[in-house]
Amino acid sequence: MNQDQVKTMLLSIEDAPLDFSVIFSGKKSKKVNGLYKVESREIILHNRNFSPNEENLLIYTAIHEYAHHLHACAKKGTLPLRAHNHEFWAVFHALLEKAEAKDVYRNIFSDSPELSKLTEEIRKKYLAENGGLVKALGKALIKANELCDALGARFDDYIDRVLCIPRNAARVAMKMFQYGLNPQLGPDNMKFLAGIRDDEKRLTAEHALLSGKSPDSVRELLKKPLDEDPKEQLEKERARLSRTIESLKKRLSEVERELEEL
Repeated sequence: MNQDQVKTMLLSIEDAPLDFSVIFSGKKSKKVNGLYKVESREIILHNRNFSPNEENLLIYTAIHEYAHHLHACAKKGTLPLRAHNHEFWAVFHALLEKAEAKDVYRNIFSDSPELSKLTEEIRKKYLAENGGLVKALGKALIKANELCDALGARFDDYIDRVLCIPRNAARVAMKMFQYGLNPQLGPDNMKFLAGIRDDEKRLTAEHALLSGKSPDSVRELLKKPLDEDPKEQLEKERARLSRTIESLKKRLSEVERELEEL
């Protein structure tokens, strides 16, 4: 695969708003397999890092650098100081999914029976079991909260001095149980979901994670407004405006009263 073929392959995955170049450096690098120069919009691939039977890894690297280019296109030709942020990983993972669907890139994780078996063990024995334990802890803490209330004792004091665990960790575990989160997601993803107050957004995020979306992709998904009926949007806006008007009326009355007293 040469430079032109790599560019054609990248464009077949997703078109780019701004033109770019793919350059084989002809060098071997111990630091990186490739890099993206945002000023010149150049994707540099250190092609000597890859043996003839590692074309899939070359494609993976090219897609990674192409993700930087598309990220820059979305930012009007610039990149943030921290290039590998949530936005970037969401762009990159979406490109990989498209590349796999088009048979441009091969997901090799399922090629090894040993790795596939270990993956299932990690999911069931560690992620799901630990997620279930934290969720069960949340249930027990809710009961402890009720017992503290019955005793006239402070639940926070119980957490601090009896259980000796961080209050935030306790509250998050309680939310995991209250929201009925799926333990298969593992404790870290459950913690992320527990921080989402909106029920619809939380369910959307949970379904996305369970379908195989990466956490970074889900974080970016949540930034996009969920589809909503135009009538519901107007009703919500009316409610917000009504609250604002009432608040302003109240403040106006207070100001007028204060002026009279002067």
